[in-house]
Amino acid sequence: MLKKALFAATALVALAVGAAANAADLKEFRVGILGGENEADRLRNYACLADHLKKEFGFEKVSLFPAADYDGVIQGLLGGTLDFAELGASGYASVVLKDPKAVTPILTTQQTDGATGYYSIGLALKSSGITDIKSAKGKKLGYADPDSTSGYLIPLTQIPKDTGASNEAFFASTQFNGGHENNILAVRDGKVDVAVDDSSGIGNFKDGYTSGTFHKVAAKGAVDPNDFVEVWRSGLIPNGPLVVRTAIGADMTAKLTDFFTNLPKKDKACFEGVEGGDFTGYVPVKPDFYNVIVEARKAAIGG
Repeated sequence: MLKKALFAATALVALAVGAAANAADLKEFRVGILGGENEADRLRNYACLADHLKKEFGFEKVSLFPAADYDGVIQGLLGGTLDFAELGASGYASVVLKDPKAVTPILTTQQTDGATGYYSIGLALKSSGITDIKSAKGKKLGYADPDSTSGYLIPLTQIPKDTGASNEAFFASTQFNGGHENNILAVRDGKVDVAVDDSSGIGNFKDGYTSGTFHKVAAKGAVDPNDFVEVWRSGLIPNGPLVVRTAIGADMTAKLTDFFTNLPKKDKACFEGVEGGDFTGYVPVKPDFYNVIVEARKAAIGG
């Protein structure tokens, strides 16, 4: 709540004095970080990125803002108090539906198999006896965040196609657990029976696949994938975009695009830390790549 209040307060100041539009005016570069993992891990993983940005562009300061939830970053971008963030597709759709000109998508991640998409997967404990989503009838379903694509929007709209009923009717209850990591831990701790998570869906399940929050949580030993079973998988979801505040101008946008395109080669460890998994790199992306998600969000939850 405190960070969201700070975003809102700073936004009022920014609107009053006008946001810096030229690269030369950017003394501070402000990076929003979605609330997927715990804050300490996010700050640690992004520290190298802040160092690279400061050195590359000569910023006096690079500030990292690990928002408590997705909406903190969304409001920061809309209010002009953040200059850059990596969003999920649904989070990007939320921004576009409120202000189509607020941000410019520049790049997205590419999986090791060449895909520029990922999956929402449903995870349950092996000990629960749940083997597929239909056998989870009358159980508790955990969502990650209201602005998450894989952790809410896609399961909300696609699971009913497999069960034949709305999630509210099919499950005994549904609840938000404050982000993807917390959602997986909620299954581990028995607070929910099934949790929906973002995942590359490729590679070994015993590693939590090659990327996604399940992979991150497994890699640091918070869960053992051998205790889990995948009980549901969505269709392919567009990987979320790296976005910049449109008001920083075309010149700075182009320079940032080049910077991030080269980051995987320049510092692979930093790139993997920021992205939390095994990707080949970044590839260009245009707004229309997300049209299907924008329309799905508009239809399902109204923006």
